[in-house]
Amino acid sequence: MIDSLTVERIKNAANIVDVVQEFVTLRKSGANYKGLCPFHNERTPSFFVSPSRGTCHCFGCGKGGNAVGFIMEHEQMTYPEALRWLARKYNIEIQERELTDEERQQQSERESMFIVNEWVANYFTELLNNHPDGQAIGLQYFRSRGFRDDIIKKFQLGYSVVDRLALGQTATRLGYKEDFLLKTGICYKNERAQLIDRYAGRVIFPWIGVNGKVVGFGGRKLDQATKGVQQKYVNSPDSEIYHKDHELYGIYQAKKAIAKEDCVYMVEGYTDVVSMHQCGIENVVANSGTALSVHQIHMLHRFTSNIVLLYDGDAAGIHAAMRGTDMLLAEGMNLKVLLLPDGDDPDSFARKHTAADFKEYIERNQTDFIQFKTDLLLANQTDPLKRTEAISSIVESISMIGDHVLRDTYLHNCAQRVGIKESVLISQMNVFVRNRRRAANPTAAAEAEAEQTKRTDTQASVNQALLRAQLKDNKVETLLTQLIVRRGHETVMDNVEDGKGNLVRLNVAQYIHYSLSADNLRFANSQYQRIMEEAAAESGKDGFNAERHFLHHEDQEIARLAQTLTEDKYQLISQTPQDDENLSPDEKAQQEQKKQHRLLNQTNHLLLDFRKEWVDKQMKAVMEEVKNTSIDAEKKRQKLAEYQQLLKLRNTIAQQLGSEVVL
Repeated sequence: MIDSLTVERIKNAANIVDVVQEFVTLRKSGANYKGLCPFHNERTPSFFVSPSRGTCHCFGCGKGGNAVGFIMEHEQMTYPEALRWLARKYNIEIQERELTDEERQQQSERESMFIVNEWVANYFTELLNNHPDGQAIGLQYFRSRGFRDDIIKKFQLGYSVVDRLALGQTATRLGYKEDFLLKTGICYKNERAQLIDRYAGRVIFPWIGVNGKVVGFGGRKLDQATKGVQQKYVNSPDSEIYHKDHELYGIYQAKKAIAKEDCVYMVEGYTDVVSMHQCGIENVVANSGTALSVHQIHMLHRFTSNIVLLYDGDAAGIHAAMRGTDMLLAEGMNLKVLLLPDGDDPDSFARKHTAADFKEYIERNQTDFIQFKTDLLLANQTDPLKRTEAISSIVESISMIGDHVLRDTYLHNCAQRVGIKESVLISQMNVFVRNRRRAANPTAAAEAEAEQTKRTDTQASVNQALLRAQLKDNKVETLLTQLIVRRGHETVMDNVEDGKGNLVRLNVAQYIHYSLSADNLRFANSQYQRIMEEAAAESGKDGFNAERHFLHHEDQEIARLAQTLTEDKYQLISQTPQDDENLSPDEKAQQEQKKQHRLLNQTNHLLLDFRKEWVDKQMKAVMEEVKNTSIDAEKKRQKLAEYQQLLKLRNTIAQQLGSEVVL
């Protein structure tokens, strides 16, 4: 038997879109997804999946349900089998056994605690709306904040009277056990064993879980009572049904809007959420002043991958924006940050603007987190040590990103902004990745690292020996490959006619590849040949950059070789001089033409050197055959004729290189 707590974990983890997509191709349709029903034949999609409700439904045959029900129907499984299927998918451990009497009691207690919380939430709401103090104090406070009655009702806001004994006495009189009032944290006992209302004299913000159940409460002291008070808010303590790092304030009211907008705004406090809803922006939740946890991020990820942090622009807001962000990046969230003008928080800003104005401000001023962190940490920073620490912090954040393309893009941009070679940042990033793996699983990481070090050391020795041999014996091939890695994406010829009569541009990689292929020539080194062919093939893609492509190559041998070829000690190819910003457009165009011409000459010179080396090898091989006494006279005459042809070709190449060879 699967215990109820594990069942709840499985259901909370199951993303209905993620589950259905295992079997059905889905397309976005507004806030929902649609596809062809897997339960009956159809040509027009009538099967809809709602991430906000966590359900699917076919309007043709009527079948559907939640994630568990879908798996049961589609895979013809029983309820426990479907739970096990989902547990395997989301790596949730199940220990199946008969529940003990104690566990059955705990399960019953959880249900009782939810019942008590629901009653208490209604009790606080009733006091707010119908008790004289609730109307005069609590309701007046909410209205002074500009909250409309419909918004107060939407968030089930309430009020607890000053009498600290009233709640406990009312609850026990109605039959609610004091044990559950204590376990939920609604009450505590004083030295006289009396039940004391934790929230007495405060306005109440109920925490409603994603499933609609009241899991806890937050109580705020009223403005006139907050002078000199450090703790304005009191929140429910952790309990069987409430863990602050598992919940997000406003998630129940926001989940449909989050799915519809495919974005969530994260703010700090209760009133920020309520005011933004009233403003007309409903896809907003609050983490209530704590750093985000993995549980909270996973909850949000069920509805969207896009998150914008909205905080005020003072030091506290900046600090809040920096908390938990690396975790968001690690969990695959697309993260942006917006700091509001000084003096404004989301609550005050929302009360002064319409939803359209607020959204326009967000779109115009939000920035991706890496850009935000770079601007924040490196602004006017000249101290070398602090600058180094800042760059290291930025690279550490980038290392959290799981999407390799996005991570590489950020690294490339960071390298350009800070003026450090990209290969250096890659090395630093790899250090962070290895350290996290070591911390997560020290034993396995140590074993893997030892093995990797052994392989790396061996490979490094081989690579260095190979490189030295290549530089000595096959220097031209190495130079051509280095040219491809460093500058393969740069244009060397404009307006070249292709086989279809179209005028195209040729970059370095394409020019070298086409030139050698036309004569059926190949690099002797297989890795060099692979780099040349891959660079030529990838050149047609927008934004292709040869150095970035090979430094981040999925084949680590290629990546290491590219890094070796781009290191300063192997700087065999001259770099393109930088543009002078003071030049006119015409002068810049002329400078660009000169650079292109220099690059073409350099490439042609290396290609001629390569051909000359190839001819020399061919001539040597032919002469060895001529010297062979076992071949007949006719074959020897043929080889001598071949040698003469090669000699003419060698002299032609030498003349083009500017030094005629005479034998």
